[in-house]
Amino acid sequence: MAPASKTAALVEQAFGVEFNLVDGESGELVYASPDQPGADWQMRAELFREVARRGRPEFVEEEPPLVVLALPLAGADECVAVAIFVTRPVLPGDDVSQAARALGIDPEEALRWASRQTPWAPGSLERVGRLVIKQAAAGARIKELEEDTESLSVNLAATYEEISLLYRLTQNLKISQSDKDLGRVALEWMQEVVPAEGLAIQLLPVAGEDDSLTRGGRTHSVLLSFGRCPVDDEQFSRLAEHLNLRESSQPTVVNPPATQDDSWPFPQVEQLITVPLAEGRNVFGWLAAFNHVSGEEFGTVEASLLSSVGAILGIHSGNIELYRQQSELLAGVVRALTSAIDAKDPYTCGHSDRVARIAVRLAQELGCDQKLVDTIYLSGLLHDIGKIGIDDSVLRKPGKLSEEEYEHIKTHVRIGHRILVDLKKLDEVLPVVLYHHESWDGRGYPRRLAGEEIPLSARIVAVADSLDAMGSDRPYRERMPDEKIDDIFRSGAAKQWDAQVVDALLRARDDIREIMRDER
Repeated sequence: MAPASKTAALVEQAFGVEFNLVDGESGELVYASPDQPGADWQMRAELFREVARRGRPEFVEEEPPLVVLALPLAGADECVAVAIFVTRPVLPGDDVSQAARALGIDPEEALRWASRQTPWAPGSLERVGRLVIKQAAAGARIKELEEDTESLSVNLAATYEEISLLYRLTQNLKISQSDKDLGRVALEWMQEVVPAEGLAIQLLPVAGEDDSLTRGGRTHSVLLSFGRCPVDDEQFSRLAEHLNLRESSQPTVVNPPATQDDSWPFPQVEQLITVPLAEGRNVFGWLAAFNHVSGEEFGTVEASLLSSVGAILGIHSGNIELYRQQSELLAGVVRALTSAIDAKDPYTCGHSDRVARIAVRLAQELGCDQKLVDTIYLSGLLHDIGKIGIDDSVLRKPGKLSEEEYEHIKTHVRIGHRILVDLKKLDEVLPVVLYHHESWDGRGYPRRLAGEEIPLSARIVAVADSLDAMGSDRPYRERMPDEKIDDIFRSGAAKQWDAQVVDALLRARDDIREIMRDER
């Protein structure tokens, strides 16, 4: 066995000496190192075989001041590297005859050799040996991975069209894109590479008709098709049942003579491949290719391609469903919180919902993007959530509040912030909850922010909040007339409220009046 192997070279580099090499199966010496004294290795053949079996460094002989270290070399045909080391300095006049005889070495030769060696502590030898073995194993694994990667690259190059299709699909994986939209794109692109007359995807229901937890999910199956698809949605469902597709996570391939048998209930389907659209154990539908364009059988190549596409579509469907359920859960939390606010103060019932809708209309009038509009809607619903922590006697007091009571009311913004701060999905709502009572001139609370120090979303909700408050009946007063409300906003523009938001309110006044009427 060549001593120049990578593993042997690694051992030599780590210890500074060239090791003998022993066959790990027979125990025979296959390479004698010129750096080592000649020893009787054959009598230790069984020990070397045991070292190779255990796969860890071992001292096979310890006769001070000499020790024999054996290292199993991974990936070297069960080879064992063997070397003698000295464990203390040896002077020319020292007696090493006992150790030499134990190893089968001439004592004089052993003394000459030992006196030239650098001593090693046994513990250091063992630690370095372990590190060398680990490094050699890592190198072998890297080589194996490199070979696998090279093999994979060859296979990928041979299936360029398939990879191109999969790449284009992955570039379209956006949570905002529905599974139906991505499915249609996939079918259109697949017709370029799959030799089938027709392609189809059946998307299964993800929610029951009365399932409130998954409200908004698909409640019936949907069939998408491209080319000459020989089945409709109902027939596809019967086909899936006939083939028992729900019980299989693997591609199902059906060719003649199976489709020519009298028991085959779909004579219009001569060749067929189906694969599940699945994520884990969740099946969201099936992808199918119908009837080979040349009348040939479908095989593993087509099944492999459909499986890859099905896996991508399944993961996408799973992500969409998870996102939908999380959104529904968040919406449910928001609905529960707003209901709690309404239950706290029946005189302001519906206030949060009206503020949210008015704020959305103001944001649209100001040209805000859809993401900010959505945030403002949630912010409007939750802006007064902190009133849950306000004493009922103060919150429902029909008359004027005392200074102490007013200070207590003002704490609702910080209470609301504390309630929502751990809901990461509502991070962008927090500034509105905390700052919707700040004033443009810096006289608001809780931090006396001024001008554009106040987040835009909070400035918008502040106007919506004030509008609904002035336009609603209270136990201690009736709602104000629209003309008076408008005059108050005009005089308070650039003082209490952002003048641009007030201008947006006046421009959209008719729409906002309609919102307020609809919500009462």
